[in-house]
Order: sequence, then C-alpha cells, then structure tokens
Amino acid sequence: MVNVIGLGYIGLPTALMLASSGVEVVGTDYNKELVATLSSGRTTFKEKGLDELFEAALKAGITFTTEYQETDTYIVSVPTPYDKFSKKVDPAYVVAAVRKVLSVCKKGATVVVESTVSPGTIEKAVRPVLAELGLEAGKDVNLVHAPERIIPGNMVYELIHNNRTIGADDRQVGEKIKELYSSFCKGEIVVTDIKTAEMTKVVENTYRAVNIAFANELAKICRHDDMDVYEIIRICNMHPRVNILKPGPGVGGHCISVDPWFLVGDYPGLAKVIDEAMKTNDKMPDFVLNRIYEIMQENGMTDIGRVGLYGLTYKENVDDMRESPTLQLLESQERHLAPGLKVYDPFIEKDVVKNQYHDLNSFLDDVDLVVVMVKHDEIVENKEKLSGKTVLDCHNVIDLPGVYHI
Repeated sequence: MVNVIGLGYIGLPTALMLASSGVEVVGTDYNKELVATLSSGRTTFKEKGLDELFEAALKAGITFTTEYQETDTYIVSVPTPYDKFSKKVDPAYVVAAVRKVLSVCKKGATVVVESTVSPGTIEKAVRPVLAELGLEAGKDVNLVHAPERIIPGNMVYELIHNNRTIGADDRQVGEKIKELYSSFCKGEIVVTDIKTAEMTKVVENTYRAVNIAFANELAKICRHDDMDVYEIIRICNMHPRVNILKPGPGVGGHCISVDPWFLVGDYPGLAKVIDEAMKTNDKMPDFVLNRIYEIMQENGMTDIGRVGLYGLTYKENVDDMRESPTLQLLESQERHLAPGLKVYDPFIEKDVVKNQYHDLNSFLDDVDLVVVMVKHDEIVENKEKLSGKTVLDCHNVIDLPGVYHI
C-alpha cells in the first residue's frame, strides 16, 4: 500500500493516478474538510480529466483520511513555501510530514518526497529528523526525492507522459520507486542521487523564469520606444536558433514564480542573473498598473472604478490563484490607496477579492476599460463582446482594432 501525504494540486492527482493504475492507495491530509469532500465523492478543484480519474480511482478502492498509515511506501506532497525576505525554502511542512511518517511506518519503509525543495534540503532538514529519532537512512528507512513535473490545466496528461527523475541514496531503492511510477508514467524515468534530483527540478523552472524575464524586459524596452514587441518576437523567432517567449502581466503559480528564489536564497552572490530575472518578473504587475493609468489618461478616463481586470488565476483555464499576477496587481493598487478595480474570473466561484463579479456580461456592463490579465478560452471566444470597450490585452490574444498592449 502507498500512503500519499498531502492531497492538494499535486498529491491528489498522483494518488488518483496510482490507484487507477492498480496500486492500493490511501490519501492523507490534515484538512478534515478536504478529506470529507473527497470521501463524499467530490473533487476539491477543477482540472481537465480529474473527475474521470477520480471516478476510476474510487472504483479501484482509494480511500481518504486524516490519519497516517502503517505501510512501507509513502509519497509526501505537501507545500514548500518560501520566505519572501530570505528567499529560502521553508521545509517545515515536509519535515512535519516526514516526522509523522516515521512515527508509524514499518522498518525499512521508503519515504518519497515529491514536494519541490532547494538543493540540499533533504540533507539539511530531513536527515536530521532521522538522526534525532535514532534511525539510520538505508537501514531503518529509505529516503527518495521524486519532484513533480506537472502543470495545472494539463495535469492528467502530463502525469502520464512527462519524464520523471528519481533521486535515491541506494540505486536498488530508486529502481523500486521507478517501477512504482512506471505503473502509470509512460515518460522516461531517470534514477540519480537525491541532490541532483533536487537541483534539476529547480533548474528547470529557473530556466523558464529567466526566459520569461527576457520577454518581459523586451516588452518594456519596446514600450519605451513605441515598438511592437510581438512583431519583433515573431520575426526573431523565424531564426532557426531563436525561440523568444511572449511577455505577460507577471508570473504566478507555485513553480516558476517561487522555485528560482531557492537558488537566489541558497547561493547569494552567485545567482545574479536569476535574481535580476525574478525581480523583472515580479515588477510586471506594477508595469501593467502603470499602463492602465497611461491608457486612462490617453482616453480621458478619470474613474478607475470603471476599470475591470479579467482573470484572477495565474494561468488560463484553471482555478489556481497561487501567486497570481492579478492578486499582485491588486495588492500594489491598495498600496497606492487607489479605489478598487472591478474583477471577474469564470473559474473563481467564491468571492476572494473586493468588487468581484461572477457573470461576464454584468462585469462588462460596469466597466469601460477591460484589462485581459488571463487568456481564458471564455474571453478569446467572446472577444466580440469587447467591441466598444477600451481593451488592454496583456497576452496579445484579442485581435480587435484599437487594442492596447503592455
């Protein structure tokens, strides 16, 4: 039996995938409400293909509880927040979960940490727990790191098809966990050491963050001299060895906007390019807010209450708001003591911010300037409803005359 610890955006799909592939699984989470919802037969977030996977897992016998199980294999998938001041990962949730696992697991059990951590976290934060309890790694318990590689909006597909990395002290243990993941993963699974596995996940997201920052900085340069950044990128990308990304209103989610800071925090003075890239991305919501004021002035608008932000999530067609650029923009606006912007997102059903709408037509009726912060399919497919509005398109997806860009 596999006990999956943490049933959030990563842990739940992983548990469901294992169960539907014939593995006996018990999912554990400290959140009683979440466990009750899952036990009642309902998922806890929206994701393409998740409901169907959930049904298959239920038929296969998956169960959910707040209790840790006595077994020989655990997958720990709990949050790893970072300290915004020190820029270092906070391993407290991982350490707490491992400590509870060690209090109930069988001798020789394997603990797989899926949570994204900075290089050396397992060495510096997890192994000391074993030593404190008088346990020996490789004898009393095996430690493995298998960082997740999936993205909201395409989780089910990526769980099956993405390549994976297994980091282990012992090659045989690593191969055993590789066999477990092979029950559903069709991608290549590489077995290596733990610190290398930790580093590869962080480096992957850092690579993407740096490239996004280049696109965002390019947008600022082009805006300064009234050039079309999208036309420039299109032409440059015709070169066989150039692939510039598109700029956007900021970077959200719990990977690209967070993981690179682990390197900045752990390697001060060495991660200079990464540090500047992250600062560039973090400043984009403020840049968008300034663009809003510029466009208002250009169009003789004086009431910022007639400005609406379309989209609250950090990416299109999901309900995940973690580190969302829209939330960052709203926080910045409040610091400037400006009156509230109106907000709407078709994927967020509950009120989470001020002046939030739950109907597209009502939202559009009450605003004159629409800022497309998220390129949900809904707004792209209903772009004709934006006719007659002033539009700031932060993703270059609304091909209407007179649309403004960042």
